[in-house]
Amino acid sequence: MDQATRDHFANLRSTDADSRYASFRHIMDVTGAKVDWAAEVWDGLLALLKEGDNHQRAIAAQVLANLAKSDTEGRMLKDLDRLIAATKDEKFVTARHSLQCLWRVATASDALRKAVADKLKKRFKECATEKNGTLIRYDILEVLRKTHDATPDPALPPLAFSLIALEEDPKYQKKYSGLWKDLMPKRGAKA
Repeated sequence: MDQATRDHFANLRSTDADSRYASFRHIMDVTGAKVDWAAEVWDGLLALLKEGDNHQRAIAAQVLANLAKSDTEGRMLKDLDRLIAATKDEKFVTARHSLQCLWRVATASDALRKAVADKLKKRFKECATEKNGTLIRYDILEVLRKTHDATPDPALPPLAFSLIALEEDPKYQKKYSGLWKDLMPKRGAKA
C-alpha cells in the first residue's frame, strides 16, 4: 500500500467530517479494484466497525464490503456476521449504509453470495417488527437485485419472490415487486 492510501486509512478515524469523507472517497476508489493489502487493514476496519462513531462505523462497513473481492484469506466468510450485525446499528443511517453495501460482498464469490443471501433471508423475516422495517425489507430486496444483476444467480429471483410473498401489506408487496418486476412470473402463465 502506498503512503498516501495508508494516510487516508489513518484519517478514517478523524473527527473532521470533510477530511474523513475525502479519505473515504479515496479509499473506495482505490478498493474499487482488487488490492493486495486487504489483510493489512482488515482488523483495523473491524475495530472501527465496533468502536467508531456512527460515521466511522458506516465507513468501515462500506470499505470492508469493497474489500471482499480482495480477501484472499477467506476472512469475510468468518466476519460476515459482524457486517450483518451492523445492519442493526443504533443509528438507522449507519445501519442502512451497512445493509446497502452487502451486494459488494455477495458478488465477491459464490460462497459469499450464498452466505449473504441466507443472512438477508433471516434479516428480512426478523425486521418485520422493527422501526423502519418496510424500508429495511426494501433495501434487502434491492441488495439481492444488485447482486443478481452483477452476478446472475438463478437462486436469487425465487428467493426474492418468496420474501416478497411474506409481506402482508399489498402496498409494500407491490413496492418490493417493482425491484423485480422484469423477472416476476406472469400471473396466469402456464409452467
